[in-house]
Amino acid sequence: MLKTILQGLTICVVFTALTSFRQAPEKDQKPSFKTIIVDPGHGGKAIGARGKTSTEKAICLSIALKLGKLLSQIPGVKVVYTRTTDVYVDNRYRAELANKHKGDLYISIHANSAPPKVTKKKVGTQKVTYYTGKGKNRKKRTKIVPKYRTYSTPNPAHGTETYIWAADRTDAKGEFVGERISSDEEYTPDIDSPEFRVKSMLWTKKYFDKSLTLATMVEQEFVKGGRSSRGVKQRNNEGIWILQATAMPSILVETGFISNRNEEIYLTSAKGQEAIAKNIYQAVKRYKSSMDAK
Repeated sequence: MLKTILQGLTICVVFTALTSFRQAPEKDQKPSFKTIIVDPGHGGKAIGARGKTSTEKAICLSIALKLGKLLSQIPGVKVVYTRTTDVYVDNRYRAELANKHKGDLYISIHANSAPPKVTKKKVGTQKVTYYTGKGKNRKKRTKIVPKYRTYSTPNPAHGTETYIWAADRTDAKGEFVGERISSDEEYTPDIDSPEFRVKSMLWTKKYFDKSLTLATMVEQEFVKGGRSSRGVKQRNNEGIWILQATAMPSILVETGFISNRNEEIYLTSAKGQEAIAKNIYQAVKRYKSSMDAK
């Protein structure tokens, strides 16, 4: 009898616990990001690449403002621009602004350029004079040599590229990530402690993975829009300082080649700029959904 009563009580306790667990209110999910830094490259005296009729700094600003307007439509998201007019802003200021606002994403907008192709073509022959020997033995001679003409043609390079920080710049990125972590802590941590360094390394790895995810999605959206993608890239030899100096997932988008006349026309058109902004916006929305699902 006692055994039966104890079994009954056990079942009741387990049932109550399970019911309470199911009925417990769900915890509010922390948003994957709240602040996006939009960085129009160059500006002011920093003109950037030049096309036949346009400049990189002007293209960057127009696309960035259109992108920021779209991103502002995402609920709970604040957009911070590094510039909104044609002014010179150095990279240190851009990074400091992004870190000061504790950005959750950093998107830098640029336009690419490729040098003209130089071609050397034989166009005939010519007679040249030269001398041999010395003193009394010095003689004048002539010979026929090929004649060449050198000319340049526009580089056919085209398409989009999205950069993430270089693998060999991870230590530099980690320093800025560590500074952000220490500023976010409720107490002042020992930045030289093994625990803090491990924490900084883990966050740096996480930012790298997130940067790669977003960059990949940006290029995928460009392809969906009919653009030619040159892929996600890293500049390992020299790096891109602004990407390693921002303590957050960060990408630099090369929206097309201003040196290619067809792409320059597209990059300077309202239709082209709106399409580029929308492609990046769609990628950010996909990225947000993937982060929210985790």
